[in-house]
Amino acid sequence: MIRDITIGQYYPAESRIHRLDPRVKIVCTLLYLISLFTFKSIIGYALATLFLAACVRLSKVPFKYIVRGLKPVIMLLMITVIFNLFLTPGGKLLLHFWVFKVTERGLNTAVYMAIRLIYLIMGSSLMTLTTTPNALTDGLESLLRPLSKLRVPVHEIAMMMSIALRFIPILLEETDKIMKAQIARGADLESGNLIQKAKAMIPILVPLFVSAFRRANDLAMAMESRCYRGGDGRTKMKPLVYRGRDYAAYLITAIYVVGAFVLGRYIPFKIWIF
Repeated sequence: MIRDITIGQYYPAESRIHRLDPRVKIVCTLLYLISLFTFKSIIGYALATLFLAACVRLSKVPFKYIVRGLKPVIMLLMITVIFNLFLTPGGKLLLHFWVFKVTERGLNTAVYMAIRLIYLIMGSSLMTLTTTPNALTDGLESLLRPLSKLRVPVHEIAMMMSIALRFIPILLEETDKIMKAQIARGADLESGNLIQKAKAMIPILVPLFVSAFRRANDLAMAMESRCYRGGDGRTKMKPLVYRGRDYAAYLITAIYVVGAFVLGRYIPFKIWIF
C-alpha cells in the first residue's frame, strides 16, 4: 500500500501538460477542484470526467499509475460512502433494517461524494505527477507574491510546501524499509484487532520520526552551509514566463468551468442519478 501513494511524486515524461507553466497547472487544478463542488446534476460530473480524461491523455501519465493512488484512500472512501448512505435523510425510503435507513437522497449523496473524492485525488495527483518540486515552488511563490506586500513570508511558505511534497516519497520509501525490517524480525503487522494493530505500528513510527528529524536537521545544515538566507534578493536561473500554450490552457479551463457550472447547476436535467 505504501508504494501505491502517488501524491507528491513526479512522473517524468514529454507531454503538453508537463511543458505548461507551473502557475497554470496550480490555478487550473484549483478551479477544477472547486468546480466539483458546484454540480447539482449528472451533466456536470460528465463534463468533469471528460475534462479529467483529456488531461490524463495529454499528460502521457499511465492511467493505471494514477488510479493506483486511490488504493490508500479506499478506506476513507468507504467510510464517507457509508456515513452519507445511512445518515442522510430525505427522499423515498429504499431500505430499512434495524435503526438504519437508506433513502433516495442518501444514496445519491453517497455516490456523488465518492465521485468528488476520487476526482479530487486524481486531479491533485496529476498536478504533482507533471510538475517538478522546484517548478512547484516557483509557481507557488509567484502566485503568492502579492501577499508579500502584507509582510507574509511568501518564499518561506512556498519552500515549506515544496519540501513537504518532496519528502512524501522519501518518507514513504523509508516507511516501506522499516516495515520490511520489522517483519524480518518477526513483527506481526496484519493480524489482531484495531488496538493490537495500533500497538504494532509503534516500532514503525518511532524510527520513522527519528529518521524524519534527522533528515530535516541534515537539510537545515546543508542550507545554512550554502548561506541560504530566504527569498530576499534571490534570482531565478529559469524565470517563469507565460507562453502561448499557457494562455490556451487558461482559456480551455475557463470554458470548462463556465460550461460545467452552467450546465451542471442550472440546466433542468435530471437532478438525481437514480
